[in-house]
Amino acid sequence: MLRQRIVPLIVAVALFMEQMDSTVITTALPAIAADIGTSPLALKLAITSYLLALAIFIPASGWTADRFGARTVFRLAIAIFVCGSIACAFAQSLSHFVLARFLQGIGGAMMTPVGRLVLLRTVDKRELVEVMAWVTMPGLIGPLIGPPLGGFITTYFSWQWIFLINVPIGIAGIAFATRFVPNVRAEEPARFDFLGMLLAGLGIGGLAFGLTVASLDYWPPIAVAALIAGGAAASIAYVVHARRSPAPILDLSLLAVPTFRASVLGGFIFRVGAGALPFLMPLLLQLGFNMTPFQSGLITFSSALAAMTMKAAAPIILRAFGFRSTLIVNALLSAVSLAACAAFTPNTPIAVIVAVLVIGGFFRSLQFTCVNTIAYADIDQRRMSRATSLVSVGQQVSMSTGVATGALLVEITMRWRHGTVVTAADFPLAFVIVAVIAAAAIGVFLRLRPEAGAELARRTPGPTETADQRMG
Repeated sequence: MLRQRIVPLIVAVALFMEQMDSTVITTALPAIAADIGTSPLALKLAITSYLLALAIFIPASGWTADRFGARTVFRLAIAIFVCGSIACAFAQSLSHFVLARFLQGIGGAMMTPVGRLVLLRTVDKRELVEVMAWVTMPGLIGPLIGPPLGGFITTYFSWQWIFLINVPIGIAGIAFATRFVPNVRAEEPARFDFLGMLLAGLGIGGLAFGLTVASLDYWPPIAVAALIAGGAAASIAYVVHARRSPAPILDLSLLAVPTFRASVLGGFIFRVGAGALPFLMPLLLQLGFNMTPFQSGLITFSSALAAMTMKAAAPIILRAFGFRSTLIVNALLSAVSLAACAAFTPNTPIAVIVAVLVIGGFFRSLQFTCVNTIAYADIDQRRMSRATSLVSVGQQVSMSTGVATGALLVEITMRWRHGTVVTAADFPLAFVIVAVIAAAAIGVFLRLRPEAGAELARRTPGPTETADQRMG
């Protein structure tokens, strides 16, 4: 019983480190850029490289957990993440910082998917909404304290310490995982798909990295075009390979399941829009409104505070309205809150900015919980590890695309007005366009059946309930 209660908390250690790390760095981007001699917008390479590593190596997470055991992989992943954090703290140039973030991403690629897999194999589906919401709450402490903590450290100490704080957290995670996490593994794991791993990595890497550097002047246009074209070709080759392979590294046949398809495709589109906000908002507050990193962090953390309050409300909302209605209405409300950020000016009262971020944080967090949960509504246990891998890849690629999209829109606006530095006037168009992208996910959610995910939302009686329980 103790193990069942503490394993979700151990999984939350991974969420805590990842979430805090990603939110801490956004408030410190200007300071890091000044210290290593680059521009804040160029540091999108560091954010993208981390998300890119996640997308490339997550496909192998399910197989490695099946083959070597969840505990073994989980501990190794935390250790790699901590080593990457130390490398980030001592980076002296953009290239070194990008490589260190990539190393972090390799560790992160295994932590969260493997932890989620342990839960999915030990929790009844009718309890999944409550468990997913509950286990995410400790992870939300990361983004809750991340912006103000990162801003405080950057303003009054040194940005290097925002990475070094991962060291004691990681050591604690390894210790508790050794004691409590079961070494769950498959009795007969499928043969590893090396060719699929190569094609998927080249495809995801080429497209994501090529689109990210397309707006920068670091690489010749011909090299950028080659990256994108090569990524597209590898992606097409992988689709052909996956149809012929008995056990592909990314099982695209799962997309034939309506609820899974809605989660992956609808979630991808929504995250491209919503994923740009954590990158754009700190830059707007610091570069556009001349706030310190600490002031910026105190404002942006309000979004995570609202997300924490939502976790307790998610099961109630889903039971009352179901997944389909919630996903459709909530996508629209989230998009409106994103678009509202375009109206922010240096004269906008802080209370208004915080109110918009709080409301938007509630709706976005509810959307993420719904999308993450409904993915597994109709997936059986035998395919669960492949499902978690594909879901995680979609999440990371969409977030990487969101960061690249937000940065590109700001750069386009700045060049259109012939500016040499980023100002507040460069952000409104970006917020409007990413809001439209997020709202476009409604088209996917509209195709869900009204009763989709009813068992997960506890809107229908479970198979183990008696007739008397159904009537009562």
